[in-house]
Amino acid sequence: MSAHGRRETRQTTTDDGPSGTAGGFGLPAATALVVGSVIGTGVFALPSALAPYGPIALVAFGLVTIGALALAVTFGRLSERVPGSGGPYVYARQAFGEFAGFLTAWSYWITAWAGNAAIAVAWVGYVEVFVNKGHHTGGSIAIALAGLWVPAVVNLTGVRAVGAFQVATTVLKFVPLAFMGTVGLLFVKSGNFGAFNASGTSALGAVSAAGAIALFSYIGLETASVAAGRVRDPQRNVPRATVYGTLACAAIYLLGTLAVFGTVPHARLGSSTAPFTDAVNIVAGGHWAGDLVAAAAIVSGIGALNGWTLICAEMPMAAARDGLFPSAFTKVRGRAGVPAFGIVSATVLASVLTVVSYTRFTQVFTGIVLLSVLTAAVPYLVATAAQLLWLVQHGREELDRRRLVRDATVTVAALAFSYWSIQGSGYQTVYYGLFTILLGIPVYIWLKRPIARAAGTGALAGTPPTGAGQAGPDAPLPAAARSAGPVGLPTILRRALMPRHQH
Repeated sequence: MSAHGRRETRQTTTDDGPSGTAGGFGLPAATALVVGSVIGTGVFALPSALAPYGPIALVAFGLVTIGALALAVTFGRLSERVPGSGGPYVYARQAFGEFAGFLTAWSYWITAWAGNAAIAVAWVGYVEVFVNKGHHTGGSIAIALAGLWVPAVVNLTGVRAVGAFQVATTVLKFVPLAFMGTVGLLFVKSGNFGAFNASGTSALGAVSAAGAIALFSYIGLETASVAAGRVRDPQRNVPRATVYGTLACAAIYLLGTLAVFGTVPHARLGSSTAPFTDAVNIVAGGHWAGDLVAAAAIVSGIGALNGWTLICAEMPMAAARDGLFPSAFTKVRGRAGVPAFGIVSATVLASVLTVVSYTRFTQVFTGIVLLSVLTAAVPYLVATAAQLLWLVQHGREELDRRRLVRDATVTVAALAFSYWSIQGSGYQTVYYGLFTILLGIPVYIWLKRPIARAAGTGALAGTPPTGAGQAGPDAPLPAAARSAGPVGLPTILRRALMPRHQH
């Protein structure tokens, strides 16, 4: 980046306060936010889900890891240029206007609270190793709701409490997983792996299918950029936290899954409901170690829910400040500026979805997971497109040739990975997911109705972001807009979906 670009970035402040505020997350807490949000309860069941494909699933996992790292680097570059909370929403809005920003925020918001429901449902299974062993529905629902509301209460106490809680739960969950990914490798036996491609399909088909399962594992790598306004020195710490956190998760995932594949016989692994528990029992002997792994899974789940509860509020708050989400999401409480409405509303929605899931557990849980992948992949796609657009428009002026080539290569890889993530969600999920995302259009129209009414025109294509050399929402309307008459809903929708600028 040129000297001019560096000056511009450093002088930027956010709505949350000046960058570098002493009251937010430092690098360890920001990295823990990423790790804690990415590693939930899914990692403890992942080897069993991948087992039907055989060791070729590790190849798929490797490809997904490369894509996730490309996304992490891309989000790091974006956060250097566009500081402030909001993550993908902020990047989409700056590059493509308000409507793209709104749909990105809407999609990501669904990912956040629906993903919390999925984590809570999976988390219950590990809690029930110790309590409610009969899996009574009422008891399971009560446990799940406790798992959702305890992190909500922690978040309501303020950012400092969230950061400390996140660091503590990340350390506690990381230790047993790291143990399996290191010591467990000493107990690997080649005979346990089984056939390299056990799926009965082509290698490409097996990689694609296994990759689709692995995609859910990395959702959350962007959380430091979403909460950037609460990170000290965000231009420096957010990119580092994003990459460091993703690398740590990648190491745990790959080494841990490899160790489980090599310690638990393949025929047994496919039917295991707690593969890490089985693997640790083989390594340590007896069943006491399995209880420790179950305890680690409980800590892991509550830590993931803690991080995602914060993200559930940060994204809509950033959009609401720009008039692209209901204004209630901007309301904060206390000196720490806790977004109470966003936290409570997201937890209520996740609670409702969790209760519903227990009426048809398997179908609903699987659907929630796949829906979360899709609604996360859409913001990833738009954010990487925003970075690619900036590189095309300004890369030659702001970057040297080597940096430009490197950033362009990484961004294209992240873009391709995002497309693959959408494809891997499956046709039915894409159908229902697209419908859910497009349900946001009526909400957008409702939010923009005062502007349309005042202007006498369907100015729903969005007001360009302020501070980018363009008119703000309070700027005088152009003569054509002032003289235009009322328009109907079809024209409003057409203008909302059309690009604002033609190059």
